Amino acid sequence: MKDENEQSTECDSNGLVEKLAEKLLDSEDEIEILDGQTREWIDALEALSKIEVAFGTKELHAKTILDVGTDCVKPIYIALKFKPDKIIGISEDLPDMASDLENNSRLFIETKIRFCNCSFFDKETLRNILSEEKIHQFDFILLSKTLHHLRTGECIAKERNDKHEHQKDETEKCCIYRFEEQRIFEELLELGKRVIVYEWLIPQYKDDDKVRGRGGYFTTSELRKILENLSGKYKIEFIFPERFHLDKEELNKVEPMLRRINYICLYLEKLA
Repeated sequence: MKDENEQSTECDSNGLVEKLAEKLLDSEDEIEILDGQTREWIDALEALSKIEVAFGTKELHAKTILDVGTDCVKPIYIALKFKPDKIIGISEDLPDMASDLENNSRLFIETKIRFCNCSFFDKETLRNILSEEKIHQFDFILLSKTLHHLRTGECIAKERNDKHEHQKDETEKCCIYRFEEQRIFEELLELGKRVIVYEWLIPQYKDDDKVRGRGGYFTTSELRKILENLSGKYKIEFIFPERFHLDKEELNKVEPMLRRINYICLYLEKLA
C-alpha cells in the first residue's frame, strides 16, 4: 500500500499534469487565432493586387470608398498605398480588431478610416453614416468576398440538394437565397460610381459566416447567369483572370473561363 506521502506526491503530479494540459490547450487556441489573423492579412494583400487594378488610377486623393462586408485589413493597405480621403467599412459582424485598427490608424495614416456595425440592407443606419460623413455618393464601392452575402430572393438550396427541406424560421442557416442582381446592383450603383467585385468561386466550400440564407458561394452557372443578366445594362470590365470588356459577344467565353478559376475580379459602372 502507498503511504500518505506517496499518495500526496501522486496527487500533486496529477494536478500539475492537468494544469500543463490546460495551458497547452489554451496555447493551441491562441496559436490558432493568431494563425487565422495572419492568414487574413496575407489573403487581403493577395486580393489587393487585383483590386488596385480595378481602381483604374493610382491617384485616389480626395476619393471615397465604401467597403461592404469589410475585413478591416484591406482599408489599411489601401490607405497606406493610395491615400484616399475616406474609407468607410461596414459589416454585420465586424472583426474584434476593428476598433483598434480604426483608432491606431490615425497615428500614421492620413486617410480617415471608420468601421461601423451596419448591414448593407440597414438603409436608415447607412443614411445616417453618410450624413455624418457628408457623403452623397462614394467614388468606389468595394465588395471583397461579399457579393454572395447580398442574396435576398427565395431559397434555391433545393436546386443544389434535392434533399433540402426549407424550414422558415429565424435562422434559415441551411438555406441559400437567390441572388437578385438587378435589384442589388441598382442599389449599389446609386450608392457609388464604380462597384468593384472580388469574389470567390468555390461552391464546394462551406461558407462559415453565412447569415440565414444570405450566403453560399456562387456556382459557375449561377454567376454566369448573373453576368448575362447584367450585360448590356451596365459597363462591366473584367480584371481577372483576364482583362476584357463584357458584352453580349463575349458571354460565350465566360462559363469556360469560370470553370478553371477559384475567384474573379471585375468592376461595374452605369452606362454613359
